[in-house]
Amino acid sequence: MKMLLYKEIRLAAHPTSIVFAFLGCLVLVPAYPYSVIFMFGCLAPYITFLNARETNDAWYTAILPVTKRESVMGKCLLIVSIQLFQLLFSIPFAILRNVLDIANNPVGLDASLAWYGFGFIVYAVFDLVFLSTFYKSGYKAGKAFILAAIPMVILMILVESAAYIPALTWMDSYQPEHLLMQLPILAAGMICYAVFLPLAYHMSVKHFEKADLF
Repeated sequence: MKMLLYKEIRLAAHPTSIVFAFLGCLVLVPAYPYSVIFMFGCLAPYITFLNARETNDAWYTAILPVTKRESVMGKCLLIVSIQLFQLLFSIPFAILRNVLDIANNPVGLDASLAWYGFGFIVYAVFDLVFLSTFYKSGYKAGKAFILAAIPMVILMILVESAAYIPALTWMDSYQPEHLLMQLPILAAGMICYAVFLPLAYHMSVKHFEKADLF
């Protein structure tokens, strides 16, 4: 698995995808729709798969001593690595924002525990749709992204809208009692990600086994 991930990072990952992984620092910006950070985490796989198509990565991988299942595993590991790194990288900046006592984000939801939970859900839904659609052909990244972007955008709008609903203002708070209320959302998001990614992998393998690359 380490070698598969190493191959993806060195040969398949587009440099822009690596840059996107560091954009979790945007939670420090005083007025910014933080759900856009999730969009960058979803654009990274798309750009990487698009780059892989242009460089004939699928055909190159096909001549290596790896199976289609292992090829899909490599891409999934790359996506998970980028998305989890992005969320983890944002945590020190979210803490720093709180330490500096920066006013609540006027644009939408703050980088609270609920926000992180929603981030896992956005990534989970996007990855499931994108991967399972892409591997039906093994090269149609554009179509897969459009289909996956629809639920992604809807979820992003819902996340940002939560800050404007009076009954949900506790999601936009760093108060200890509100953070405790947000823990179930974070847990639900993590569970969703942990369930959807293996599902996306198995669906992708099933589709890719039937795909003709030549």
